[in-house]
Amino acid sequence: MNSVTPLSSSRVAVRGRMPRLSPAAAFYLQASITVSFLAGSSAPTPLYPLYQAQWDLSPVTVTEIFGIYALAVLAALLVAGRLSDHVGRRPVLLAATLAQAVTMAIFATVDGVGGLMVARVLQGLSTGAAVAAVGAGVMDLDKARGTTANAIAPLTGTALGAVLAGLFVQFLPAPTHLVYGVLGIVFVLQATGLFLMDETIAPRAGALASLKPRFDLPPAVRDPLLRAIPALVATWALAGLYGSLAPTLVRHLLGSKASLLGGLALFVLAASGGVAVLLLHRHPPRRMMSVGAAALFTGVAIVVAALSYRSPIAFFAGTAIAGMGFGAGFQGAVRTVVPLAAPHERAGVLAVIFVVSYVAMGAPAVFAGSLLAHGGNVFATAREFGAVVMVLAALALAGSLTSGARRRA
Repeated sequence: MNSVTPLSSSRVAVRGRMPRLSPAAAFYLQASITVSFLAGSSAPTPLYPLYQAQWDLSPVTVTEIFGIYALAVLAALLVAGRLSDHVGRRPVLLAATLAQAVTMAIFATVDGVGGLMVARVLQGLSTGAAVAAVGAGVMDLDKARGTTANAIAPLTGTALGAVLAGLFVQFLPAPTHLVYGVLGIVFVLQATGLFLMDETIAPRAGALASLKPRFDLPPAVRDPLLRAIPALVATWALAGLYGSLAPTLVRHLLGSKASLLGGLALFVLAASGGVAVLLLHRHPPRRMMSVGAAALFTGVAIVVAALSYRSPIAFFAGTAIAGMGFGAGFQGAVRTVVPLAAPHERAGVLAVIFVVSYVAMGAPAVFAGSLLAHGGNVFATAREFGAVVMVLAALALAGSLTSGARRRA
């Protein structure tokens, strides 16, 4: 097993008599942080219909709320994405997890769209600061399993957040308060675990310089990342479609205002992606990218047709296939790039990957919102959005197949 034993306490922490987490426990704690952060980011999705009813929000405003979260994540990645390579994983994750707990308190007490925007910005900033650090942290402890965790944990979190928030809304009282309260408790518990966790890399100079936004990639990963970009853009553009428009689409398709339905499409997309990662993680990364791009193209084509014919069954079937493409494509892209980076380069490389991903997720969502603002129909906008994702998936598939043919030659 490719693993790195955490540094001794004499180098990075003072043990005293405080119990410390084992490397295995530290691995699962960090993986759980990715799950909870992404669950928190998807939890508002099934709540949007409630916010729309309370505050008379338009679909345009919902896409703007989604887009501002993606922009906040992007800003944090650009500024703090490489910070944990210098100060260590633990302090960055501890600060981000406590910030998430505070953000949940803000979510639970908002009384208008302004407060919701503020909460989404703070949530995006803390998520962006954490995702590269936690992704690098699990690979510090176990390079092989860490690569798989980096692909499956975000999907698991997205699926759980969407469906659990929907269940809270549907069956429990005060859903716009309770779901955030539960998540806040989870973040506090995780912060406690981080306090008991040993650091996995030695601090090094250059922390302040690392805050200057730049794309300084190690030479070993530049070409692989360039080849993986089409797959990253295609998969995360699909996530943008489902994060911003899916709740409205599902409620119109099913003719129901049940809040649980708001997160159902996102749950199916993310859950099928997680299944695909588990089924295909032993395959070569380029094959995963090829399979992912093909499934993405096929699934989105079915979804576009389902929207034209108003078929809920076809919509969810296409969503499941597209979700498998999302999981396989993203996992293949991560496995193509990240294992080539040295330990003190991993957070920076992951930050660049997530910058590309969140630009691909946020920009189309904002564009879709502008179309709706100018009188566009939500079904027509979703079909146009889907057509763009299909083009991106076709480009990713062509690039993956061409690259594979060149390697064989």
